[in-house]
Amino acid sequence: IPVSGVSLSAQPPNGQVALGDRLVLNCTVAAGTGRLAFSWHREGLATPLGTGPYLELSHVGDKDSGHYQCRASDGDSVAESPTLNVTVLGEWDPRAGVIL
Repeated sequence: IPVSGVSLSAQPPNGQVALGDRLVLNCTVAAGTGRLAFSWHREGLATPLGTGPYLELSHVGDKDSGHYQCRASDGDSVAESPTLNVTVLGEWDPRAGVIL
């Protein structure tokens, strides 16, 4: 069965993360048999960001904004997730209760 139904989810939801916080992306596959390999890509970068079903950015910075995508392969077929737009929000100021 070829790989299909690749989807991407994010924590925090919708890919909106505060500067310095943690972002975890999760890639899931609806169908596919055999050993699955995952790779993570960001628009504009030639080199994959990582492999495996999860991608964790532990301290998100300004340069981490962009469109992310995961690819799943079983060796014979490759399927890509829709892209997720990650937005890095300004720093949270706990004293003022606002995003800077």
